[in-house]
Amino acid sequence: MKSAVVTGANKGIGLEVAKQLAQHGYFVYLGSRNLESGQAAVQQLNALGLTNLEAVPLDVTSPASIRAARAAIGEKTSVLDVLVNNAGISSGLSQPALHATLEQFRDVFETNVFGVAGVTQAFIDLLEKSLQPRIVNVSTAMASLTMYADLNNEQLATRYPVYQSSKAALNMYTIHLAHSLRDTPFKVNAVCPGYTKTDFTGYQGTSTAAEAGQRIVQYALLGPDGPTGKFISEEYFPAPASCPW
Repeated sequence: MKSAVVTGANKGIGLEVAKQLAQHGYFVYLGSRNLESGQAAVQQLNALGLTNLEAVPLDVTSPASIRAARAAIGEKTSVLDVLVNNAGISSGLSQPALHATLEQFRDVFETNVFGVAGVTQAFIDLLEKSLQPRIVNVSTAMASLTMYADLNNEQLATRYPVYQSSKAALNMYTIHLAHSLRDTPFKVNAVCPGYTKTDFTGYQGTSTAAEAGQRIVQYALLGPDGPTGKFISEEYFPAPASCPW
């Protein structure tokens, strides 16, 4: 049975990704900062008849927690096929960039960028043993430099400098990771799940969690001819080639 790790999987989009991967026959390790929340999520999916899941305590901002999760999962499997870096936070602040504090930048980057790099580096040895390893970094169309360079676009008037900067950095990390792994079977992509109705958005949005999960999962299940090093935002752009970084 193939295996997957999904960070921030105890609720929202992460939980939906875990559910859909389990439905595709993967054994899914649900990374959750709070183990009890992760276990409750597993029970929720067990009630749907999905038993190929396990909660693992994983705080992506803690190197010790990342190491412990890697050790725990490594005791159960020698191969990892999919890593979905879903865990993310937003300061929820839309004040001008000059007014955001360094603490706010540090807090958001700690999860959205450093956490992704730390988890990826910790699990890369297990992924390298897969015949078709896949890494999906959950991003956002709001990280597009091309879009937001239009300074007078009234449709983009509300801006979140801290969050958007962190996701733009994540996109660049995705490019470099894909470049480093370009001569291997790896596929590494950044995927925007869309404006999704979860607690992250105050249950506002144009997509359901199921729709968002499907957008991510299809890139976790890419075949050998699939793209790598791409940013995909199906809700806003028709094809990966047209998605502006």
